[in-house]
Amino acid sequence: MKRFSEKYVITKDMKWEVLGGGVSRKFLGYDNQIMMVRVKFDKGALGAPHQHFHTQATYCVSGKFEFEIDGEKQIIEAGDGVYIEPNLLHSAVCLEEGELIDTFSPVREDFLSGDAVSYFGDKQS
Repeated sequence: MKRFSEKYVITKDMKWEVLGGGVSRKFLGYDNQIMMVRVKFDKGALGAPHQHFHTQATYCVSGKFEFEIDGEKQIIEAGDGVYIEPNLLHSAVCLEEGELIDTFSPVREDFLSGDAVSYFGDKQS
């Protein structure tokens, strides 16, 4: 398994990796300490409740999302950010089609291994 990304990641040359449930992603850069991922959501796509030991910071590029972190809900729109402490239960529902930039520390080994991401499931109606 490759331990770091290329110096320059030109996204127009990349195909979206389809995760299911109306969610796709592109890796923007990573090494052992950090990972940045561009994630595209269709309206109604769900990031089901989950937790992980990684610190996560998310930037909303476009669209509208309802996040729930540790029982607290908040609507997030383009230009907003989200910080998720390690091990906190969190989820998101896409209210209007959009994109997020997720940053994790350390790297999400589960993403690189090719394992299915279990918390992206069926879209909500």
